[in-house]
Amino acid sequence: MTTKAFQRIYTKITQITKATCTLKATGVGYDEMAIIDGRKAQVVKISGEDVTLQIFGGTEGIRTNAEAVFLGKPPVLKVGPELSGRFFNAYGEPIDGGTQIDGEERQIGGPSVNPVKRQQPSQLITTGIAGIDLNNTIVTGQKIPFFADPDQPYNQVMADVALRADVDKIILGGMGLTHDDYLYYKNTFDNAGALDRIVSFVNTTDDPPIERLLIPDMALTAAEYFAFDKNEKVLVLLTDMTLYADALCIVSNRMDQIPSKDSMPGSLYSDLAKIYEKAVQFKEGGSITIIAVTTLSGGDITHAIPDNTGYITEGQLFLRRDSDIRKVIIDPFRSLSRLKQLVIGKQTREDHPQVMNAAVRLYADAANARTKLENGFDLTDYDQRCLEFASEYSEKLLAIDVNIDIEKMLNTAWELFAAHFSKAEVNIKQSLVDKYWKN
Repeated sequence: MTTKAFQRIYTKITQITKATCTLKATGVGYDEMAIIDGRKAQVVKISGEDVTLQIFGGTEGIRTNAEAVFLGKPPVLKVGPELSGRFFNAYGEPIDGGTQIDGEERQIGGPSVNPVKRQQPSQLITTGIAGIDLNNTIVTGQKIPFFADPDQPYNQVMADVALRADVDKIILGGMGLTHDDYLYYKNTFDNAGALDRIVSFVNTTDDPPIERLLIPDMALTAAEYFAFDKNEKVLVLLTDMTLYADALCIVSNRMDQIPSKDSMPGSLYSDLAKIYEKAVQFKEGGSITIIAVTTLSGGDITHAIPDNTGYITEGQLFLRRDSDIRKVIIDPFRSLSRLKQLVIGKQTREDHPQVMNAAVRLYADAANARTKLENGFDLTDYDQRCLEFASEYSEKLLAIDVNIDIEKMLNTAWELFAAHFSKAEVNIKQSLVDKYWKN
């Protein structure tokens, strides 16, 4: 960002906190960008002539007579086909050694799509991950998070989804990535030959935490370009929204705002909704689907961040380490896709809904059998078979490393049913049993 000769320079800062500066200025707007003492900043509060800016690089070392120049516009992203295959920072600047993008400037962080331009989500998105496609099927225009503990391999899962998803474009918004995670994404995409359909916006742990606040808006502005202008099916992957919320907390606390639940800002719900509500199925055919990661503190799903997220999104995908198979699985009990009924059995095979329900019911029976065993009760033959089924079901269908299409998932489930149960015990419609039972 460069300054212009006619721009007014302010040199009297009236207040400095650890994250913000306040000065007297006129003719500026909310979200407008500025340069203070050579550091990028953004207007977050205006009260008369008192203008407060968040300093992305922190305020340490800034003097009260430091030069401040307003740039006359909010953050923007240059959009165009050449975004594909590129990696950018929170300001939309290349970090991959490539050239600057020469495209149309678009303001980031605009309003969500007008409802009259929306259509009910109705197109299946397959990921090749059975725990998602079989039990928690995702549709275009949906918004759904992964809930995961910080030590779980959610970056691996997101990268796998990026490579396997049946979409035209993947937009990655990485917030607080370690340098190793950043290189993991970059190398994984490059080695798979998939860079041409992936655009990445990255904030690493070496970058100022407050810059994370720009990443989702940058990613979604790129997504809107490909979905609306180019009528493409776009999947946006955001990780980690907990670190995004922590950055919100830094700014609000240092502006002396009264915190709400779990020390989060009172605006948390609207801040998150502004992002997630960008998910849309356009009538013209393009779409934006959002899958985000929300890391949990000690598995606490009642914390303000996952709690508010659950109110906004259409389900959740819950990662859990299965102690029996020693792999991370998509937990069938705590995961939910509220829109799956729009496509399963319609755009997938007719037996999909009943196979899904039967498998989860039998998995639940196995959980009951495990409780009986832990409490010293004898197991019935059915209990024992349920436990054996659950172990294989986790290994072959719930583990995140399973990569098969939906038809193979359904066939695998039928094979597991036949290996462990009678036709009556599975409790599936007779016509489907006659057609698909694996003898």
